[in-house]
Amino acid sequence: MGSDSLNTNEYFSRVKDSRYKIQSTQIRAVISLNREMLGLYWEIGKSISKKINEPQWGSSIMDKIAKDLKREFPDQKGFSRSNLFYMKKWFEFHSRENEDYKKVPQLVGIFPWGHHRAIIAKTGSYEEAPFYCGKTVDMNKESKPE
Repeated sequence: MGSDSLNTNEYFSRVKDSRYKIQSTQIRAVISLNREMLGLYWEIGKSISKKINEPQWGSSIMDKIAKDLKREFPDQKGFSRSNLFYMKKWFEFHSRENEDYKKVPQLVGIFPWGHHRAIIAKTGSYEEAPFYCGKTVDMNKESKPE
């Protein structure tokens, strides 16, 4: 079957369909990766939050953890001292007011880490965060082509 026998409209329709499937798969992969990274950040923040008040830990442990993680994963970003503090604060931010904080990573897993950092840095209380999360969702809906 030669390319001449393929209807041009049918061909372009199949290419468009393939492009849509490729893009949809790429988006799902990014969302899945984001959820996994947020889950990791949640667990690191939880661990640090629980341990930092123990006498042998203290806040100076953040420098050591950051250096050790950088040495173990030299090509990976995201484990700086300041980001470790954000992980701790993020865990505390959402678990402080939420008795069932085991479900929180699922609830906030749709936003990239940078959005979470901005919300934590700019809000004064846990109660303000849902407003900004809702605005982020609304803006995302408005920016999508129909």
